[in-house]
Amino acid sequence: MNRSEFLKTSALAGAAVVTRPLITLAQQSTYRTALVGAGWWGNNILRCAMQSGQSKLVALCDVDQRQLTKTAEEFSKLTSDKPKIYRDFREMLSREKPEIVIVATPDHWHPLIAIEAMKQGAHVYVEKPIGHTINEGRAMVKTARQTGKVCQVGTHRRVSPHNVSGMEFLKSGKAGKIGMARAFVHYAGGAGQKVADEEAPKELDWNFWCGPAPLRAYNRTMHPRGFRNYLDYANGTLGDWGIHWMDQILWWTEEKYPKKVFSTGGRAIKQDNTDAPDHQVTSFEFEDFTAVWEHRTFAGNNAEKTHPQQAVGVYFYGTEGTFHMGWMDGWTFYPADSKKAVIHQDAQLNKPDDQNIAQLWDDFLKAIKTKSLPTCDIEIGHRSTNMALLGMLSYKLGRSVEWDGEKEVIKGDAEANKLLSREYRGEWKYPV
Repeated sequence: MNRSEFLKTSALAGAAVVTRPLITLAQQSTYRTALVGAGWWGNNILRCAMQSGQSKLVALCDVDQRQLTKTAEEFSKLTSDKPKIYRDFREMLSREKPEIVIVATPDHWHPLIAIEAMKQGAHVYVEKPIGHTINEGRAMVKTARQTGKVCQVGTHRRVSPHNVSGMEFLKSGKAGKIGMARAFVHYAGGAGQKVADEEAPKELDWNFWCGPAPLRAYNRTMHPRGFRNYLDYANGTLGDWGIHWMDQILWWTEEKYPKKVFSTGGRAIKQDNTDAPDHQVTSFEFEDFTAVWEHRTFAGNNAEKTHPQQAVGVYFYGTEGTFHMGWMDGWTFYPADSKKAVIHQDAQLNKPDDQNIAQLWDDFLKAIKTKSLPTCDIEIGHRSTNMALLGMLSYKLGRSVEWDGEKEVIKGDAEANKLLSREYRGEWKYPV
């Protein structure tokens, strides 16, 4: 079964039983693989892992039995493997000894699970952003280096064909000297409404879901999938979408980090339960250029769309023209000289999710086999995550911060440096 057939089958798995399970793939498997976080995105990654034909699915782990049941049912139609079911990732790691662990939980859980998995001997594919605070990311990089394990971050746009060719175009100098980059995502939306807290569903261990983060009353707008706009568990739109586009900027430049960051924004429209900014602008001062992030989750319009369904991407402004790196619309270069033709390349994305996770998984396996660093190594993911976290840190402080990227501290600002970590709740110990 080839990749396109597998993905087509995956999309139909809930409606029909596959008549020829992937027994052949199971027989070819070489890595004992476990998934922690059996939600929508975790399943996207796991499908690609199983399609590669080099994983034996040994465990599924989630604090929500409903997600475990749904995932187990889907993959029972796609593989002959019989994964064990777990609620506690520690028990799963101890008993199953996986060689690969996929970490696709809410953001606040990424560091603890990834670090423990590497310490237990597993290679890790961890979703972005890699953590909730900057010092968590430092601990993840440290653990990967100490254990020698491959830790791939899910910034899959580094392997998407149009992103790769677009980056080659930029680095060739065809856009001229670039003095500014503007990354953005704009969503339509409105004020929303308040939703009352309630008792957590019986299938969900809500205390474990909150884990090291503050324990809040359960609200159906947090789980599943709504957590990103609650700042106890994530870092809003900048901490979600922003990671991908900050990563594109760092991929292009030779500089590893900004030297000064300022962010402003707020909640001008939203009146729901969330507390993340519904609009935000962040400036990043580098040595040789300025980068800007902006997002808005209201006032969708036709003027700003870069694609019929979205306004998203990065504009690189150069002396020879303006380059737009997009998602489903590929990339486009608009020459400064109006007599020259616009240059465009379409995106090449995998269905059904319009991403390129499969290519990033292949790169992950290659790194494991060759004992080399993957394309989206944890240190690269750490730097990209840091840009978003520094933006959120400035937003929370209400002022700019100067960043020492080598020491990973904020210069001369004790109050700001306290926000590089946060206290963990209960039994959970902050990673160092």
